[in-house]
Order: sequence, then structure tokens, then C-alpha cells
Amino acid sequence: MADIEQAKATFAKFDADGDGRVTPDEFKSAMAAMGDHLVTGPMAEAVIKAKDSDGDGLMSFDEFWKSVQG
Repeated sequence: MADIEQAKATFAKFDADGDGRVTPDEFKSAMAAMGDHLVTGPMAEAVIKAKDSDGDGLMSFDEFWKSVQG
């Protein structure tokens, strides 16, 4: 996914409240909405933590964009 517009649209699916950051709960809910009901709270926290470069416990768009760049 190298297209920034596509990345923004995908990120928006996860950012339920539109604040520009994805919480583990938002991630888990978005995955369930996309049909993956097996993502648990701890799994969502691990995914966010892996992408969270500033250590705030959330995933910003910039962090998401860096992760999809490779």
C-alpha cells in the first residue's frame, strides 16, 4: 500500500472517533467490523505497541504510514 490516499482511507476505518490516533480498542473493533473476530485486547495492544514509535500507546497516521511503507 504505497498510495497515501488509500492509506488515509484505511487508517480512517480504524480511527473510529476521528481524533487522528488509533487506540487498541478502536483497532480491535475495526478488525471485528472487517470480519476478524479473533483479535483480542492483548493482540490489539501488541499491534499498536509495535507501530507506536513515540511511546504514547496510540497509533498515529504517521506511524501507520511508516509501517505500510515497508
